Amino acid sequence: MLSEDFLMPTFFHKVFEDASPVAPLGLLVLEGAKELGKLIDSYLVNWYNRDIGKKNCAFRKDTFIIPSSCPRFTTGDGKGMIHDTVRGVDLYIIVDVGNYHCKYQMLGQTNRMSPDDHYADLKRLISAAGGKPERITVIMPMLYGGRQHRRNSRESLDCAQMLQELYAMGVKDIITFDAHDPRVQNAVPLMGFDNFLPSYQIMKALVAKFPTLNFDKDNFIIVSPDEGAMNRNIFYASVLGVDLGMFYKRRDYSTVVNGRNPIVAHEYIGSSVKDKDVFVADDIIATGDSMLRLCYDLKNAGANRIFLTSTYALFTEGVEKFQKAYEEGYFTSVISTNLTYVKDEVKEMEWYVEADISKYIAYIISACNQNKSLSNLLGSSDRIEELLKKMKQEE
Repeated sequence: MLSEDFLMPTFFHKVFEDASPVAPLGLLVLEGAKELGKLIDSYLVNWYNRDIGKKNCAFRKDTFIIPSSCPRFTTGDGKGMIHDTVRGVDLYIIVDVGNYHCKYQMLGQTNRMSPDDHYADLKRLISAAGGKPERITVIMPMLYGGRQHRRNSRESLDCAQMLQELYAMGVKDIITFDAHDPRVQNAVPLMGFDNFLPSYQIMKALVAKFPTLNFDKDNFIIVSPDEGAMNRNIFYASVLGVDLGMFYKRRDYSTVVNGRNPIVAHEYIGSSVKDKDVFVADDIIATGDSMLRLCYDLKNAGANRIFLTSTYALFTEGVEKFQKAYEEGYFTSVISTNLTYVKDEVKEMEWYVEADISKYIAYIISACNQNKSLSNLLGSSDRIEELLKKMKQEE
């Protein structure tokens, strides 16, 4: 087993030696991110009480989570409430806009919270803070409106509008993960925008589940599901030193079916996948139709095991077709993260593997709170190389 010291980024061993937080740390965790927020808080409490708290008891806490709520009136209107002081606090607000499991009452009926509802609650709590915090950072793993990042004809620019609204409300920085198109940050050139990729955590989860994987050119290949996912797949291919292929996916942008432009061409470009394990990385699995089509094509081309990875596994049309494809041998595993809500039905599937990102976020928060550079946390190639080296030593 890999030790906790090994799993910690090398530079982080010394982060707390000259620790000097810019202000007392505080977390506001919205309803949809409660589970993730508790995990993050547990790491921060451990580190701060162990290191900073010994030097200055003012930074010693049982929890950094500041109680808050967003109750609803019977008409469905809501309000944000913060139940303790945030004056002078370095405030981090954690929100999961994709958590459709949260519910509220309106006119006697139960409604599920949409991304719009979560975003509205975020703005309510920022408003409730009343400009008192030292600074406000929003941790929004899945960007609100992230898939509506560009305009085709007469369409709204939801993500850019959201960023501009938060900037106007006093937010200093946005921390997100695997943004659908990080160029949307151009909408707010004077606000911080840090886009992290959970590449190391996904590789770590893959290796833990399948420790006998052979990462060499003769046995392993990376395949990008489309041209839009090439950058993340190029990264994996470069770090692992294996070949890279891709699927050419052309859509009919003149037609919309169930909110999507249908795929009219799907062709593989690259070296042979015959008898090789295949690793596929994308940002989102929504309906999963294109992922499953990719699996069928790769299996027909002679691929061995197929590992599907995504930062956000939404399964918007359920898991039945994935379970059927798994039983028929079309893929081996889906590796995703806990950055957004995943229903229990998915977690119980034997083919589903979850990569925990809470410790990574805790690293980011503690570095920001002490005004440390995030460059070492943005890159993960060194840690993946160390992980693979450690694997070989333990064989």
